[in-house]
Parts: sequence; structure tokens; C-alpha cells
Amino acid sequence: MTSLIDIRDLHVRFTSGASEVHAVRGVSLSVAEGESYGLVGESGSGKSTVLRAVCGLAPTSAGSIRIAGKELAAPRPAAFYREVQMVFQDPYASLHPRHTIDRVLSEPLAIHGFSDRETRVERALEAVGLGKGFRFRYPHQLSGGQRQRVAIARALILEPKVLLLDEPTSALDASIQAEVLNLLDRLRAERGLTYVMVSHDLAVVAHMCERLLVMQHGQGIEELTRAALRARAATSSYTRSLLEASRGYTAA
Repeated sequence: MTSLIDIRDLHVRFTSGASEVHAVRGVSLSVAEGESYGLVGESGSGKSTVLRAVCGLAPTSAGSIRIAGKELAAPRPAAFYREVQMVFQDPYASLHPRHTIDRVLSEPLAIHGFSDRETRVERALEAVGLGKGFRFRYPHQLSGGQRQRVAIARALILEPKVLLLDEPTSALDASIQAEVLNLLDRLRAERGLTYVMVSHDLAVVAHMCERLLVMQHGQGIEELTRAALRARAATSSYTRSLLEASRGYTAA
């Protein structure tokens, strides 16, 4: 498999007045086409900021991000969002409360000039296990799991190659988490998608990702394969402490 996402020596700094936060410090990683890659670490480790930098939602102060060999321009051109989409942690916050699901799904199609909107909306809802009956409901009329399915449908409706998944199940009950993770697994297999998934949950990462990068204080500490994670074969003391703290998790 060829490398689809290539991040080299990425730095992200946020400034507010005289203060500066160095959120990402020299992170490098490469994700193969069709792979699912995880970013794990404690809150504030910089893992979600890496995703936001890829999407153009966080400022890159140094380093490079390439998709399919092409360095990304700032700001991201419209064509970028045909290739790369993001699914956020909180499905309620990421959906406009006064827009019907039909409007939520139709807007990206209108922005990108698709003409067959109705067919694509129905197809997207079916792909995530929701029928036509959900089209004209509002987010508050859906469960948390149904809202996250809509958020996934919205990300998929432009038929991207890459999904950036920022803790996509952490706001859901455990039983619903499993349903959404299995849905994401199936969609990746069916569509040949590439995932970069942020999670603090090692069980989720072990289930979803072939490889992962452990992050701490904005830095990449250690890269592990799924097999190494399951065998608890970590070399850094920080990764070992993460594994110890999660003892009892199921790496199914």
C-alpha cells in the first residue's frame, strides 16, 4: 500500500496576547491508503490538534502535511473537502439544531455543485443504517447514536478518501459505541477509506486501528502496531503507564 497521508515535523502554536501554547511539537507520521491509524494519549496531548491541523482548523507553524504526495495549501481549497472529511466528538454540537437532517446532508452537496442531491441524501442515510423516514427530522428528535450516524453520513456524502475521526464514540453509551464502531469498520472495508482516529480509549484503538501513535505534551512518544498494543509490548515508560492505567480493557 502506498502512503496517502504524510505528516513531517508538524508544529502547531496558539497565541493569545502575550501567551503562547505549543500544542503540537514535531509530530511525524505516515498513513497508508486504506489503513486505519490511531492517535492516543491523555487530554491535552495534542492528538485532536493534529487532526484539526490536517483539516486547516488549526494553524501549522512549521512542518508539512501531504495528501497523496501534494503539500496542503493554507487555507484549504474547496477540492480538499471532497477528499478529506472530519467527524467530531459531539454529534449534537456538530449538527445545526434548527436544520432538518435533509438540509444538513444537502448543504455540502449544494456547496460542491452536485445535482443529484435527493438520491445522494437517501443513499447516505441508507449507508449508515437510517431510512428515508429520518430525512425531515431535527437533531433533537434523534438519539445520540442516530445523530452520530447522521454526522458520518454528512462526512461520507461527498465520497471522500479520508475520514478524520475525533473521538467519534466517546459521547455515546457503550452499547451504541460498539454499533457505531462496527459501522465505521464496515464502511472502511466497503469503500476503501483511510481513517485517522483520535481516542483516549485503548480498546477502541485496538479494535479499529492497525497502527497507532502515542502522544504526550504535543509530541509523538512511540508508534505501535495493533499486535504490539495487545501484547503490551511498549518501550516508553509513558506508554507502559497508559497501558497500566487501562488494565482490564478488552482488546477485541
